[in-house]
Amino acid sequence: MDQSPLVSVAAHPLIDIDWTVLVQFGLFVVLYFIANKLLFQPYLDLRARRKAGIDGAREEAEKMTATADAKLAEYEKQLSVARARGNDEGRKARAEAIVHEREVTEKAKASAQGAIDQAMASMRSETQTARNQLLPQADAIARSIASKLLEREVS
Repeated sequence: MDQSPLVSVAAHPLIDIDWTVLVQFGLFVVLYFIANKLLFQPYLDLRARRKAGIDGAREEAEKMTATADAKLAEYEKQLSVARARGNDEGRKARAEAIVHEREVTEKAKASAQGAIDQAMASMRSETQTARNQLLPQADAIARSIASKLLEREVS
């Protein structure tokens, strides 16, 4: 029994090919179809539905974004028109206020000037009346004052 290990290995092959290979191949094919039907196809269908859902959601999001951008542009346009209208109304109101202010100021000036003119006329009339009343007495008062200052009778 001095056989070397190489001789014993050569006598028995490492892989023995017989009818079990066919059985294993048959089991592989059966398991392939079962796994394909129960695992792979549902998984691929799930991925396809998910991809379709994501793509649909992206398309819907893009549509919504486009709609929102259009609405925003329309809103900004309307806001611009409203601001312009508001500015026009403000200018009109300021112009009307300036005209009203001028009218009121002119009326006040006219009223004040009328009051001043009336007061001046009244003052002139009262001054003239006082002058007319005091002028005849002025000579007598002047003589009286001069007499008192000079301490003698002035004629």
